[in-house]
Amino acid sequence: MTDQRSKAVRFAELHRTGTFVVPNPWDAGTARILSGYGFSALATTSAGLAFSMGHADGAQLVGRDETLANARSIVEATHLPVTADLESGYGSSPEDVAETIRRAAEAGLVGASIEDSTGEAGEPGEEIRDVAEAVDRIAAAVEAARAQPFPFTLTARADNFFHGRPDLHDTIRRLQAFAEAGADVLYAPALPSIEAVKAVCSSLDKPVNVLAAGPLLQRSVAELGALGVRRISLGSALPRAALTTVLDAAAELAGPGTFGFAKSALGYAESNALLGRS
Repeated sequence: MTDQRSKAVRFAELHRTGTFVVPNPWDAGTARILSGYGFSALATTSAGLAFSMGHADGAQLVGRDETLANARSIVEATHLPVTADLESGYGSSPEDVAETIRRAAEAGLVGASIEDSTGEAGEPGEEIRDVAEAVDRIAAAVEAARAQPFPFTLTARADNFFHGRPDLHDTIRRLQAFAEAGADVLYAPALPSIEAVKAVCSSLDKPVNVLAAGPLLQRSVAELGALGVRRISLGSALPRAALTTVLDAAAELAGPGTFGFAKSALGYAESNALLGRS
């Protein structure tokens, strides 16, 4: 608990000044690799976990137990603070969300995000919960977070743009309501422009997380920080990069039947040494 508390304090303090990146490992091995590159914290990825299990992301095929078991393995593989992507909280009620936060803390996590989508398939925008319902769920998560014996950082996500509902005004309204409910960090993934990032950051008095995707990929960490961004996450970018490598190798094997992809691969001994480090 002392170690978890010190990580939690460090993670909370990271949001007070400057801008930092939280890369997203999807298992213990990638967590161990990323831990050696000077990052200040790590974040789990629901997409990366789903892909590794042979599932599509956002299809409710990965449950709370599997998600938290994966998170625990990542926590145990790194000395860094770890926050988790807990999707919509794995339950229909605010009490379910609160229980998820309590169990996340028990798994060694020092933070988590809860989104305002249902996770259920539907027409674009239909997955987004009513504002009042979404706020009740965030409030329950905040209460569970505050009950921990350390500063558990609760991130609230407004997923309009992520689910085909391009309404910046409503996104900001939701983030403001989540902030009022006690969320520590606000997050609207898939913002469509730098102007949207500016509008979100200038409308909130709490730290803002953005997803490095779309037009934001053309900007540096420093440039995003100048807009008011405090935290930058990668979402599914790293596991998708890994999938790209596998697809390219498979195409080469199935096509010309050559092995060029293996020439640039990390050597066996080097891989073994990299992942065998304490």
